[in-house]
Amino acid sequence: MIDYHLPTDKLNELRNLHRHTRNKREADRIKAVVLLATGWTAEQVAEVLQVDPNTVRNHFKRYQQGGIELLVHIAFRGSECLLDDIELALLNNHLQENLYLTAKEIAHWVENIFEVTYTESGMTALLHRLGYVYKKPKLIPGKADPEAQKEFLVEYEKAKKNKGEEDPIYFMDAVHPQHNPVISNAWIKRGDEQEIRSNTGRKRININGAMSLDKLEPVVRYDDTINSESTIALLKQLEQLHPTAAVIYVICDNARYNRSKAVSKYLETSRIKLMFLPPYAPNLNLIERLWKFFKKKILYNRYFESFDDFKFACQSFFSNANQYHDEILSLRSDKFAIIGD
Repeated sequence: MIDYHLPTDKLNELRNLHRHTRNKREADRIKAVVLLATGWTAEQVAEVLQVDPNTVRNHFKRYQQGGIELLVHIAFRGSECLLDDIELALLNNHLQENLYLTAKEIAHWVENIFEVTYTESGMTALLHRLGYVYKKPKLIPGKADPEAQKEFLVEYEKAKKNKGEEDPIYFMDAVHPQHNPVISNAWIKRGDEQEIRSNTGRKRININGAMSLDKLEPVVRYDDTINSESTIALLKQLEQLHPTAAVIYVICDNARYNRSKAVSKYLETSRIKLMFLPPYAPNLNLIERLWKFFKKKILYNRYFESFDDFKFACQSFFSNANQYHDEILSLRSDKFAIIGD
């Protein structure tokens, strides 16, 4: 239990300072220490000052540690840091493992752990100084296996190293854009509401595609359904594009149609070699970046009144991919991040 007793000369010094201070927050801190030292409980003081009892106790602890100077030091507002290097390291480690919605919540944690008070703006400034920004976290598959991803990348590098000079590596996947705008952030004048019309129904088009590191334009086809037949047809297109290749490597996910009996039978006499990604690892499929870029260019905040207009816009993107030459070129890096590690 904390001993709140103070000698008379200390109490007189605090009371004198309280009479002369013009800062209400400083006055409340001094009052908290004086009242505790004269027999009040932390709960009683907290009720009078309309604060949390732990805040009252922390005021007294600060006075014990640093006297009046530390007691009346009003919260950090950006000019200096009240935490030492060890405390900053502990805060940084804590923030790496815990997500907070507001700087105020972080300031509350700091006060409880280190007994140092920050304003919300002061904590925001400190967070910026530590390299933090306010943004959305990234959703990843809950069952992602980082070790399986690493093992796949080892096999991928082996294939790159051992493949023939004319043997390409493709990344294959399907996408199913729906005839409706994809709402995204945009710059809108403060106070205004920007409306985007939407469509009824759920009509969509099915696109099966493949993308390589070497070829700028993706290979795509449009089918009523993405199934074994659609997959085999796409693989045939790849073979036609590379008549002199001994092996055409195609990296794909574990969709049922990719592992179907029909596809397996086709591969028996084909130059295609499928390399299956680990489950829950879309981060390792290069074409996922293309689908995201496609949605940004065609679907984000765009309304197409008719399904034919929508379909034409989607097909035009892929048939005129050269118009996005530099941007698509930037997607074609096989530096993959491991998720869930």
